Amino acid sequence: MSEVRHSLAVALKYEKPRAPRVTAMGRGEVAARIVAEAQKHGVPISENPALAQALSHIEIEQEIPENLYRAVAEVLTYILRVSGQIR
Repeated sequence: MSEVRHSLAVALKYEKPRAPRVTAMGRGEVAARIVAEAQKHGVPISENPALAQALSHIEIEQEIPENLYRAVAEVLTYILRVSGQIR
């Protein structure tokens, strides 16, 4: 298996009725650890470098801004499909 490099990783948490919020973020080795922890706990991962870059300007524990709702909703929908929670 080839090594995957994660230049930027952003972890989001979504709890209704609030907007998703950033729970972790990092570059390089920190990004790799975020991805490894997600994999270890069975958290689905979606690669979207443009969205990760847009989210990189948000503080940890801050809700995502309204202008990113659509992009994040698309990722959440993908993750719910992959995890079998929706069809």
